Amino acid sequence: MPSIASVMIPLVDLKAQYESIRSEIDRAIARVIARSDFILGDEVTSFERAFAAACQTPFAVGVASGTAALELTLEAMGVGAGDEVVTTPFTFIATVEAIVNRGAKPVFVDIDERTLNLDVGRLAGAVTSRTKAIVPVHLYGHVADMDPILEVARRRTIAVVEDAAQAHLARYKGRCAGSLGEAGCFSFYPGKNLGAYGDAGMVVTTDQSLADRVRLLRNHGRENKYLHNVVGHGERLDTLQAAILGAKLPHLADWTVRRRMLAARYRQSLEGVPVALPAEIAHCEDVYHLFVVRTPLRNALQTHLRDAGIQTGIHYPIPLHMQPALARLGHHRGDFPKAESAAEEVLSLPLYPELTEGHVDGVANAVRAFFDRSRPC
Repeated sequence: MPSIASVMIPLVDLKAQYESIRSEIDRAIARVIARSDFILGDEVTSFERAFAAACQTPFAVGVASGTAALELTLEAMGVGAGDEVVTTPFTFIATVEAIVNRGAKPVFVDIDERTLNLDVGRLAGAVTSRTKAIVPVHLYGHVADMDPILEVARRRTIAVVEDAAQAHLARYKGRCAGSLGEAGCFSFYPGKNLGAYGDAGMVVTTDQSLADRVRLLRNHGRENKYLHNVVGHGERLDTLQAAILGAKLPHLADWTVRRRMLAARYRQSLEGVPVALPAEIAHCEDVYHLFVVRTPLRNALQTHLRDAGIQTGIHYPIPLHMQPALARLGHHRGDFPKAESAAEEVLSLPLYPELTEGHVDGVANAVRAFFDRSRPC
């Protein structure tokens, strides 16, 4: 049996997934090429309907990326200059780009140190008369604590837009991520649980007027080829990407079960190792887009695993309030200490459906070996 050092374990293996469903993907691509309906073709409509059903929502609108999903949704809701949008500082910058690009001000709420999602106990204090929306992020595939968020929003008549970019098929108290607020925004970036072969995104909602508005905005504000009712954007979902995603979607439930099984295997294999494991909340069904551990020795552990042939990631090393691009917000180190601490300690271990149990055990053994070596004599 080869040693762990002789086997390269990637953080994610997109080629392995393709090989497992190659014939289905190739047929989907061939269909689109044969029809040559590359822009808003039949496969877009078919995938929108299938994904809406998977999310238990009546409407879904395919767009060019997860970022576009967020921005078009905020625009459709009328978010603009002078408005505030409350969100978390511990996420990918796209969440806040969408807010800033609408001319609105992001207002950050520090995170819950257990779940790493927005701390709902601090939410009400961040809401003002200028708050137009709340954007909770379902980080790593773990749904934010939505009921308290929705209650704050209802009391103040504020829209809730779920950033569900990492939470395909995740559930909260039996309800699907993306179906809980006014809208849910998904990314199909290649490494996501349901990934395209390029950029792609989706807005799901129970509000037909919102869906219609997003559909109008994504396609240059037009209802026919040369009649433009509003100034819109070129943010359509490509037919080729929709066909690929449509071929993958029937596998997503099984892939999700596999991710959860591998996450459980990690928990078992890492028992007794001094790292903080992802929180498991009874009323949430996580989909483990990432399996993220925490340790103050993160950088040294990452180096150790790299030397052992194990690829890892850091999601995310710089909280948003400390990003140079957002310096104009006037935040400083110490403003959101829990987000800052997480950014210094989180480490994503390899996790994807094609990963073997043996590889999980090998990664866990390498983590254990690092701490055994680090213990004082």
